[in-house]
Amino acid sequence: MGLDIGDKRIGVALSDPGEILASPLTIIERTDETEDIEKIVSLATKHQVSQIVVGLPLSLSGSIGEQAEKVHIFVNHLTRHTGIPVILRDERLTTVWAKRLLKDARTKKTKEKIRDDAFAAALILQGYLDEKPRD
Repeated sequence: MGLDIGDKRIGVALSDPGEILASPLTIIERTDETEDIEKIVSLATKHQVSQIVVGLPLSLSGSIGEQAEKVHIFVNHLTRHTGIPVILRDERLTTVWAKRLLKDARTKKTKEKIRDDAFAAALILQGYLDEKPRD
């Protein structure tokens, strides 16, 4: 499972069982941390998730800023509420990339609006899957 954690929404993505392709799954509208974590745990249980990859929004220089600190705190709380390993992954520019790709993919005839949050989560997870050693 991949997560793109923001202040207002959490984008969620899943990979296929062979861990080759990541796809956007849903968006969790943020309410409060406890409820947000419960929703993530519920999705992880439902989809039999073995690990969670979370995008870490480092600054362009690679330093940890305010948003990255918020993600660290959230991940610490998430880790305490689940036995699932959580992996942090540098997500610099992932949301920008997701917005550009989605803008290019949308046409005037497209009625369904794909949210960039879930798509960004898929890009974060896909990057991890692409770099993961194959057995």
